Amino acid sequence: MALFTGSGVALVTPFQEGKINYPKTEELLNWHVEQGTDAIIVCGTTGESSTMSDEEQKEAIRFVVEKINGRIPVIAGTGSNCTSHAVEMSKYAESVGADGLLVITPYYNKATQKGLITHFTTIADAVNIPIIIYNVPGRTGLNISPATLAALAKHPNIQGVKEASGNISQVAEIARLVPEDFYIYSGNDDMIVPLMSLRGSGVISVVANVAPKDTHDMVQKFIDGDIAGACALQLAMKPLIDALFIEVNPIPVKAAMNLMGYAVGDLRLPLTEMESANLQILKSRMQEYGLIK
Repeated sequence: MALFTGSGVALVTPFQEGKINYPKTEELLNWHVEQGTDAIIVCGTTGESSTMSDEEQKEAIRFVVEKINGRIPVIAGTGSNCTSHAVEMSKYAESVGADGLLVITPYYNKATQKGLITHFTTIADAVNIPIIIYNVPGRTGLNISPATLAALAKHPNIQGVKEASGNISQVAEIARLVPEDFYIYSGNDDMIVPLMSLRGSGVISVVANVAPKDTHDMVQKFIDGDIAGACALQLAMKPLIDALFIEVNPIPVKAAMNLMGYAVGDLRLPLTEMESANLQILKSRMQEYGLIK
């Protein structure tokens, strides 16, 4: 069975006075469960994990697992460009009850495709919970090839990929090469329906932070055979999705949540507040979509 099918939210991390705002985090978790979100991804890119200390990251994972309390799967971002560090974080996430792991390809030092196989295999050998590989070459400078994914899919603990290359031809080649029980999730909110047409199982989503029900419904409609309904939601959300990526994620989505009254706080440097012109575009798209007045 898939770790999850549907809409997994790449959860923002609320901050207050420089620290994680745990009461606000719990509020968001309960809201997502009520709105139909199918999985929580904690400490991903959208959660600003790159500027969290190991202690903060571990506490955030433990807290989310505890508060979700088995209602929906919790997937912990535990990747690193240091294999031993990724192993340490992954073993910790498993120890506190995470249902699965999201593990990014190594960044900056990067790796060969052979190195990627060794990296992910080493992590997968160290745990007993499912791993979703996160391929986002725009951030890491490294693309994991379909052939490499097919090789990694043979490991029983490596069960899926979050594909954020933006290359639909690559997605098709992945779907052609991997087995039926290897799950493909969209890492691009503007490509959910196209990816699902190529045997996708859902999305790990940024837009789900502000429109969780619609994101869930888009995927569910596709699964239920209502392709026209899924497509209509995808197209209706397109201007909003574009605005959420008008600056680097998660700058716009945190601004959007603050505009909606969720008070998720500031960003950590080097991320800064939105440029005023871009903020006006975001507000306009949110108004058009009905998120704010």
